[in-house]
Amino acid sequence: MNTSYSNQKPALLTAIAVMTLTSGIINLFWGFIASATALGTIIGVICLPITILPTILGVFEIIYAAKLLSNQPQPVQPSPSIAIFQISTFIYGNAFSMIVGILNLIFFNDLTVKEYFRLINGVQAHAIAPALPASSALSPSENGTDE
Repeated sequence: MNTSYSNQKPALLTAIAVMTLTSGIINLFWGFIASATALGTIIGVICLPITILPTILGVFEIIYAAKLLSNQPQPVQPSPSIAIFQISTFIYGNAFSMIVGILNLIFFNDLTVKEYFRLINGVQAHAIAPALPASSALSPSENGTDE
């Protein structure tokens, strides 16, 4: 393969990383504000586990985006689970993260992004070999016959 291609990130991958980083920062602040608001109410301690979820997602988004944006490629897989959690933040009224999650799912299916993930993870593309009949695949001693 061309070594210059392996060092160059696809534009869609950079877009995924930047959008995820931005969404992570927004979710971090969103979660802090929701948690502070909940603590200001009478039943805030009961609601705190619900309001802290965007903060936790924001931390995971920032870590994932940092791995994607690093100059030295790290083995990292596409993360549709983060994208699904981003979409679910619509429950909290965060439309930006929902849009980012939808775009991430779309961008993860792009061929150049899939190829880049395959390259940084060191996965080799395997050619499909024609299937051999079971009797011809075994040697005579393995086949149970002495020829």
